[in-house]
Amino acid sequence: MANNPKALNVNTNHKSNGKVVHNPWSDLRRFTDARIGLGRAGISLPTSEMLAFQLSHAQARDAVSFPLDINQMENSLSVLTPRTPILHLHSQAVDRVSYLQRPDLGRKLSKKSQDILLDFMAEQKQTTPLNYDLALVVVDGLSSLAVQKNAQPFISELLAQLGKSQQLKLAPITLVEQGRVAIGDDIGELLNAQIVMVLIGERPGLSSPDSLGLYLTWAPKKGLNDACRNCISNIRPAGLSYEEAARRAVYLVREAKKLKLTGVNLKDRTQDNVIEHQQPNTHFLIG
Repeated sequence: MANNPKALNVNTNHKSNGKVVHNPWSDLRRFTDARIGLGRAGISLPTSEMLAFQLSHAQARDAVSFPLDINQMENSLSVLTPRTPILHLHSQAVDRVSYLQRPDLGRKLSKKSQDILLDFMAEQKQTTPLNYDLALVVVDGLSSLAVQKNAQPFISELLAQLGKSQQLKLAPITLVEQGRVAIGDDIGELLNAQIVMVLIGERPGLSSPDSLGLYLTWAPKKGLNDACRNCISNIRPAGLSYEEAARRAVYLVREAKKLKLTGVNLKDRTQDNVIEHQQPNTHFLIG
């Protein structure tokens, strides 16, 4: 193999002389955020690529630490849904350190937040029937950056597509600080919502510090586990587009209402070929 020049890595056929050696694989980088085709300088990575890696690492760490700008988020959402109340809630994790060290506290509403929801429901009971179809819960999660950048444009697209396909009664939008996915169960139960949709900042990656996740749960209540939820992840301009994510979410909402369930028994068929649109197959023996 050593005597066959074609078997050698293409970069071994050049001497770098201290200069960066181009890697032909770098042409594929326009299709992915993965670190491929980085080239080399001598036997090491180019300085620019090392600096880019360190920047990505710093951005991922910052995404975990930065607080969510609640006021800015409320203002942007109130433009989309001027008639829908927006409530500020908090988990039992009193600060970021507690949140990171005690995931269980991030899954539960604080006593004050529970009272906020109970008071709201008591007030509304006097004027309107309390049968909400969908509760949108926006949670900072492990990346407030993801929520700050992607929640508002995604919700805008979601509401547009929901309006075309079906009319749903929306519960108040809740903005939750120091929350985890399961906190949506508490909120959905207190709001008496058929379905809760949690939008949350996902764990940052080195190429995706701003990835938004969506978790859908039918008949939310305390004690449910992740097998009861459907997930759509990596919602962001460089990942799953807002339009496509909303299309999948609308499909799941529609199917959840039809089947009255979510989770492992509800499959996302949006990428499947529809059987009735397929041409019948001809048996290979008889043509």
